[in-house]
Amino acid sequence: MLKQRIITAAWLAPLTLIGLFGLQGGAFALFTALIVLLGAWEWANLAGVTRHRSRLQYVATLVLLMVFMWVSGAAFAVWPLWIGAIGWLLNLFWVTRYPEAGEQWQARSRRLLMGVWVLLPCWVGFNVLRDSGAVWLLFVLLLVWSADIGAYFAGRQWGKRKLAPKVSPGKSWEGVAGGLVATSLLAIGFAFWQALGLVGGLALLIITALVTLISVLGDLLESMLKRHRNIKDSSQLLPGHGGVLDRIDSLTAAIPIFALLYLQVLQLQVSAL
Repeated sequence: MLKQRIITAAWLAPLTLIGLFGLQGGAFALFTALIVLLGAWEWANLAGVTRHRSRLQYVATLVLLMVFMWVSGAAFAVWPLWIGAIGWLLNLFWVTRYPEAGEQWQARSRRLLMGVWVLLPCWVGFNVLRDSGAVWLLFVLLLVWSADIGAYFAGRQWGKRKLAPKVSPGKSWEGVAGGLVATSLLAIGFAFWQALGLVGGLALLIITALVTLISVLGDLLESMLKRHRNIKDSSQLLPGHGGVLDRIDSLTAAIPIFALLYLQVLQLQVSAL
């Protein structure tokens, strides 16, 4: 297993970095669309769709929506990000009320619809952040990784109070606190690097804390869906690492929300400098 993880990471990491920071415009949109569509293939399985033909139809539907959004300019618009934000409020309610509120989302059609408001705004968020320059795309990626690392070590050392035991028994409130500490330090470093000033730095710190918490929700949502389907990984597309969704579950929440807050708040601070 460890050998498989190392081999997969050896080719996946550089490919991902080249795609995210070496491509721009349509090439970048296509690259991120491929990642999201692989996630859509896995999401259909999480929704209970097991036939390959039906899963391909779901992926094809998202392809058509992406093409429409690209042609219409919605791939860089703010309204899909607002739809994603509203969707994540629903996801928060369902995760915190699991399993009591399960009947509200467990129908196959509703889980497929859930995938639309999770995956498409994530793709739009990627485009928005890359279009603004690579710096803020880099920041949100580092934010998610820092949150994971901080949560892992803090949870391992001090974790006692369970965050969502019915959804993901391994996560603790102490882990969340550790993640917040790590991402706050990251935000302070970026605020100095980008010379945001006091107001801009405080805005980035608040946004970072909010997006850190939302990234945890992205992880919990996938855990909830996998628990309902009684599966460990979203797929085996990445040997030793599970599926694509297992790698980007936190990003599906963090990317669109950070992109929305960037457009609505942070961009104004950056432009004022």
